[in-house]
Amino acid sequence: MRQYIGYGIFAVPLVFLAIFFFHPLISILRLSFFADGQLDLTGFARIISTRLFRQTLWFTFWQAFVSTTLTIVIAIPVAFVFTRFEFSGKRMLMSLSTLPFVLPTVVVATAFSSLIGDRGVINDLIQTIFNLDEAFVQLEGTIWIILIVHVFYNFAIAFRIIAGYWSNQGFRLEDAGRALGANEWKLWWYVRLPAIRPALIASFILVFIFNFTSFGVVLILGQSRFATVEVEIYLQAISFFDLPIAGALSVVQIITMILMMVVYTRIQRNITVELRKNPSRRPRNTREKVIIFLTLLFLGLMLFTPLLALIVRSLSLTSISSTFQPYADLFSESNVPALQIKPISAVWNSLFIAVITTIMAVSLGVLSAYLLVMGKKRWLRLLDPLFMLPLATSAVTLGFGFIIALDEPPLNLRTSPILIPIAHTLVATPFVVRSVLPTLQSIPSSVLESAKVLGATPFRVFKLVEFPMIRGSLIVGATFAFTISMGEFGASLFIARPEIPPTIPIVIYRMLSYPIGNAYEQALAMSVILMMVCAVGFMLIDRVRAVGVGEF
Repeated sequence: MRQYIGYGIFAVPLVFLAIFFFHPLISILRLSFFADGQLDLTGFARIISTRLFRQTLWFTFWQAFVSTTLTIVIAIPVAFVFTRFEFSGKRMLMSLSTLPFVLPTVVVATAFSSLIGDRGVINDLIQTIFNLDEAFVQLEGTIWIILIVHVFYNFAIAFRIIAGYWSNQGFRLEDAGRALGANEWKLWWYVRLPAIRPALIASFILVFIFNFTSFGVVLILGQSRFATVEVEIYLQAISFFDLPIAGALSVVQIITMILMMVVYTRIQRNITVELRKNPSRRPRNTREKVIIFLTLLFLGLMLFTPLLALIVRSLSLTSISSTFQPYADLFSESNVPALQIKPISAVWNSLFIAVITTIMAVSLGVLSAYLLVMGKKRWLRLLDPLFMLPLATSAVTLGFGFIIALDEPPLNLRTSPILIPIAHTLVATPFVVRSVLPTLQSIPSSVLESAKVLGATPFRVFKLVEFPMIRGSLIVGATFAFTISMGEFGASLFIARPEIPPTIPIVIYRMLSYPIGNAYEQALAMSVILMMVCAVGFMLIDRVRAVGVGEF
């Protein structure tokens, strides 16, 4: 297909980016620097001079640094065990370790509320055993639960990067260190950690980016006591209608993300160098077996206990007559303010939006991948990072850009239901590109030329040659797009309006914000439903990806 169709149709992704990505970002810049048609920096001056905004900036950097440091410290020993030893279920556990990262933030926040919240499983157990009248573990609304959830959420990133790099390192330096009399502490400090320094720095920066742009976790679990830049942008734009301040904070966010991504991409080049492949081995003594057991026990408790607690809590609340009552109530009219609909309607709405998003993202992603493969000129090769830019921009910033850029002619889409699928498509398309592009690049041009010489039409070439080879990649990309759309929260919360049917994450957030009647119980039930949908999508991705398609 790439040889027969002109560049015109492949320019569609560029037009889509220009209208729905660059136009909103330019509108943010215009609002921040030229609010009244002339240079105006009062928004930035207010950020510097106002104590609240200075504290917000400091807290955002501080919590991101602490969360990232804790994540790296925990990931290093786990990665060491998985790199050094062979044991049953190793591959499955490495795969499952990624599941928390693909879960929506509202599900993760609700899961930890179900585990260690005031009405969580742990507090219920302690109150029952010791006959207490109030919660013993009181972490909701504290910085500690935010840090814990950030570690849970981003552990998979650090673990996979460090383990992947470490598996390519030889053990000869360690053997030499032992021969010279180095103990375990010296081996860690002088040999092991320096050997994986590029992976440590790369994973630190990437995890820092995700923690810096944290929105749903801080908004839900912080209970208005804490605010990152992301949360403050939302509050200033939606609650206080101070668009210049929201715009200035968005510019700070964008600049920080660009700088971090530039550093990350430069460092990432170093972590792809394979020094020496040294396979792991079976444990040789009881000490090593105990280390493996404790590591797996810790990993299981950290990654899966919150998700199990969410399921248990959704089925066993003492305030209801039937364990499945919250699920049955999803089919009844809700008494939550701003949610006078049947909660189950949000499920069908999310499914419909996810299908539309998947169709749009796959179409744009495939066209983008073909455009990159077709490109023989340098300007076409430079388009690759261009298609990845939405990943470097927070969903909240995108949502804010939408409400100020698409609320005026000729793109008056502010009240249009199509705006949510468009926002989801921006986030999901890069995943489709990265899934399909490697497979397209692996198709030899001689195969396509041979088909052409044999008289195959362009459609038959695509049907019989290209499509069978990229089918697995398309499934991965489509599943990514569907799952991302089902759980997207930041941009959807910005765009949400009374006349636009809400998605599952929005309904969960509103139920948690207004726990009237059994709204909290219904929020848990909807979180379980969303978690199951994302888990099925993840298993499908992992199953197809196991055959080696895509870059994820």
